[in-house]
Amino acid sequence: MTSRERLIKTLNRELPDRVPVAPDTSNMIPARLTGKPFWDLYLYQDPPIWKAYIDCVKHFGFDSLLDGYVPIQFEELGEIDRELVQAIIYQDDEKIITRFYKMANGKRFWTENVNIYPRTNPYIYTNISKMNMPKEPGTFKDVEGIKQGPAGEELLKLAKCELGDHGLLGVFCGTTGLIRNDEEIYDAFDNPEKYAKRSEDYLKAFEKRFYKLMSLETKPDFICLGFSGTLVFQTVDFVKEYVLPITKKMSKLAKENGLFSHVHSCGPEAQLVKMFAEETDLTIIDPLEIAPMGNCNLKELKRLYGDKIVLKGNLHTTNTMLQGTVEEVIAASCQAIDDAAEGGGFVLSTGDQCGRDTPDANIFAMLEAAEKHGRY
Repeated sequence: MTSRERLIKTLNRELPDRVPVAPDTSNMIPARLTGKPFWDLYLYQDPPIWKAYIDCVKHFGFDSLLDGYVPIQFEELGEIDRELVQAIIYQDDEKIITRFYKMANGKRFWTENVNIYPRTNPYIYTNISKMNMPKEPGTFKDVEGIKQGPAGEELLKLAKCELGDHGLLGVFCGTTGLIRNDEEIYDAFDNPEKYAKRSEDYLKAFEKRFYKLMSLETKPDFICLGFSGTLVFQTVDFVKEYVLPITKKMSKLAKENGLFSHVHSCGPEAQLVKMFAEETDLTIIDPLEIAPMGNCNLKELKRLYGDKIVLKGNLHTTNTMLQGTVEEVIAASCQAIDDAAEGGGFVLSTGDQCGRDTPDANIFAMLEAAEKHGRY
């Protein structure tokens, strides 16, 4: 089977030739494999991170669920602001810091946020108030040399062509995160009506975006609905009231239109699995992290919800993938297969993103384990 065929069978709750293997390599490993400063990928799009990710998939040969890394945006939906200009406000040998501005009446109006592009790590997005920098930059220069590529459907078509039979491609069209930082935690308790309206507005925008995606000749294979740390910033009750309606509606639309739906949410996730398995049409959820990063017991989740939702996870990214031996990775992979693969509906993966310096041999070891121990 090709990776694409294997994943389609698994997500349809049929039995493929073996357990799919889809470690979360997302950002750091693909960037490291290029041998370039990371700012080449994140700032200058040379290559864009999604292309580096697909090259990483081909390098290792695993089964890719490309979950939202291709930035599909549509100008007609107001998702592209061509008036924003990105400028470098600081640069040295280890990092580049940029900020956006707009021109109005001959004056520059700077955004409140900055992007920090380290040489050997993914970029950081933060507020200028958290930096030891002036609110208005003294010196700056507009960013030059960003490689321009296609957008919208043309980008989707290109990315699907690049990925080919190596997996399935997902596009964001939903979220499990309405609270996204410390300040909003307090704000949500003081102003719950604000977040009720945010939930309604988000859902309207996602529905509009979904129907735009469905109007395209080239369509994604699945839609991404997740948000990192859903139950870190938000309580279970908050999620039930304001997030669940979005997941219910968007997973239902996906199912009705022949698409899969996917939630990635690192951190504590056991209650999300229960909620989404019992109350939505969600296809698959990951990364099901174990303690202390999360609270998931893979075997128990399989017992309780394995007939309702596809599980994807959950090798420890530090102890096992980064610091473990090949033998330890194989043992952990076989244990995860034993815990969750019976009857199908399982994708062997990692508990969130593998660190930059994860040995290549440890990723190959996951594939070896599935080939030898993950046959149906």
